[in-house]
Amino acid sequence: MLRLAAGRHIPDFCYSDLPPHNILCLKIVNEYERAVIFRLGRIVDKKPKGPGLFFVLPCTDTFTKVDLRTISFDIPPQEILTRDSVTVSVDGVVYFRVQCPISAVANVSNAPSSTRLLAQTTLRNVLGTKNLAELLSDREGISRSMQESLDEATDPWGIRVERVEIKDVKLPHQLQRAMAAEAEASREARAKVIAAEGEMKASRALKEASLVIAESPSALQLRYLQTLSTIATEKNSTIVFPLPIDIMQSFIKG
Repeated sequence: MLRLAAGRHIPDFCYSDLPPHNILCLKIVNEYERAVIFRLGRIVDKKPKGPGLFFVLPCTDTFTKVDLRTISFDIPPQEILTRDSVTVSVDGVVYFRVQCPISAVANVSNAPSSTRLLAQTTLRNVLGTKNLAELLSDREGISRSMQESLDEATDPWGIRVERVEIKDVKLPHQLQRAMAAEAEASREARAKVIAAEGEMKASRALKEASLVIAESPSALQLRYLQTLSTIATEKNSTIVFPLPIDIMQSFIKG
């Protein structure tokens, strides 16, 4: 009889209560793993085993464990020439997992390594069709396009690409200075346009005010009194008050 202690790892062992020619080996895989068993070079039952216990024949069977958890890796910085002939350095990160253990073992020799190499070439191919403005402003669309391309290419390997993210885009220093100067000039031009529009609106308002005052000369005197009351509240020792030329002419004539 075989007794297993609770909470302990169960080692591989042979179950020998059967006749000698039917000795079986007991194997264990975790919840997140699957075992692909080969018997005389052929995959047993065309499906993986696990999780938990399974039996293999010690002389004729071999098996490979496949991890089903999501795996992430960094794409090394890639020197890319954009569509508008600008050289940039771009890196990213890819998240993928094994969807079909049988395909991941039988159709490709090393699925994670092959996916990494494919991600690098896909990054260069996708970004080579974008110009610099699209690369800086549409990272989400580029990531989605890369994910679709990778997922389609790795589907025969039993790999599903879950997410692709562009981490950083490094520009040459000369290009950074040129873009900064261009942005500064653009901001100054917008500031001048806004100031000119403000002056135009102010001049129109003054013109309308002068027409109203011209229709009623007493309105100008009221405006003078309002200005005096405003100046008086500021506790100024000297007040310069303009006099209408019409009043001065009456004194000159007298």
